[in-house]
Amino acid sequence: MAFLSKRRGTEGEVTMNNFFDKPFSEMPSPEKMGGGLFTKTKGDKYIWGIVILLAITSLLVVYSATGSLAYKMYKGNTEIYLFKQFAFIVIGIIVIYFAHRINYTLYSRLALYMFLAAIPLMIFTYFFGATINDGSRWIKLPIINMTFQTSDLAKLGLFMYLSRQLSRKQQVIKDLRQGFLPLIIPIGIICVLIAPANLSTALLTGFTGLLLMFIGRARVKHIAATVGIALIPVILLIAIAAATYEGNSEKRTNKNVAITELKSHGRIGTWINRVQSFIYADAAATPYQVQQAKIAIAKGGVIGVGPGNSEAKNFMPHPYSDMIYAIILEEYGLVGGGIIIFIYLVFLLRCIRIFRRCPFAFGAFLALGLSFTLVIQAMANMAVAVNLVPVTGVTLPLVSMGGSSYLFTCASIGIILSVARNVEQTEGKEPPPTSLEGEAIEPVNIAEETIKKRKVEKESAGVTVS
Repeated sequence: MAFLSKRRGTEGEVTMNNFFDKPFSEMPSPEKMGGGLFTKTKGDKYIWGIVILLAITSLLVVYSATGSLAYKMYKGNTEIYLFKQFAFIVIGIIVIYFAHRINYTLYSRLALYMFLAAIPLMIFTYFFGATINDGSRWIKLPIINMTFQTSDLAKLGLFMYLSRQLSRKQQVIKDLRQGFLPLIIPIGIICVLIAPANLSTALLTGFTGLLLMFIGRARVKHIAATVGIALIPVILLIAIAAATYEGNSEKRTNKNVAITELKSHGRIGTWINRVQSFIYADAAATPYQVQQAKIAIAKGGVIGVGPGNSEAKNFMPHPYSDMIYAIILEEYGLVGGGIIIFIYLVFLLRCIRIFRRCPFAFGAFLALGLSFTLVIQAMANMAVAVNLVPVTGVTLPLVSMGGSSYLFTCASIGIILSVARNVEQTEGKEPPPTSLEGEAIEPVNIAEETIKKRKVEKESAGVTVS
């Protein structure tokens, strides 16, 4: 986090930079392991390796998990979903490549436009979007016949804009009106627009935004007050769930009519049912997919039943998206599930390393904010599979079956790699004073040839160059 402090670690001194580098210092570079595979790419090679590992995992697990769906939709032609997922992976890697080749300062210029574009799109989706499971989350693109989840664009635009604002307001970040409110209001707008169709995504987005603001040195009391206000509807939801819980059919009683009527309305009823099934742990009220996930985990044991041998995939409603981690645990066991968790943690550590080394505030916040969204989403998906939290409906990044969410995940990783590429190019150069104060959002990133050219121009003009 070079932009927050001008103090640099001396040679041999133990700094946070060294701390995050040390676990990987003795590991062989992916570039060495893969020969020329990574020579055409820039940025963090370990993140590129993680993308490839998760892509291979996705192919194996999605192919296995879509067997029943293929028999239902395509009369047993299981290769269709394999080729479809492979196509999404190829397109996703292309998105990552082009996104990481763009100088990340361009994303600062696009941040405001993406954020403003996301708001009317979210409103349009709420009223006219495709509705699935009582939630209007998608817009159907007519030309390519593909559904587009507008909340993915909203999250990406929000964190790009939040990173831009955090980098520009480091001088006034402690002030409520000038620093905190201009940051929290955009988070609130996006979360409120996402919540009616996808409450879990709204909560995860709000939590990630507050976490990034905390790292960006916002006052803890301001963040705590925001959390307190946000908890009011959550507590109200839990209270309604408790008031309307009826247990077994033999024990049903007449509850408050108004509350019961409220429960019967669309997404509110879905939220209440999920909270009830989680709090009371009633086997009869537990969501069907959670019951099947528990069976899958129990069958998987330590080493799993082997690739393609899952039985729970034939009974789960969405084994290729929301519950894909349960299929991983069944087929590859606790060992395979633990490796997936480790991969996401390594990804987070590499992004923290980028954050620590980036001398420019916008790039540092951008890399960290986007990595938080992906890792927290991954942890939420895995927590649902093992019944640690209520059902959320979020996918496992880079592993669940492809769609617009997969492509936006790839775009986020490409942006992170763009920041990493810039860090590699500027490392060892003294950053401008403004970047250390958190004001500059465009780094001085001039190639050596350009510097030499400018020196020659000055010398020809009669200016002495030291």
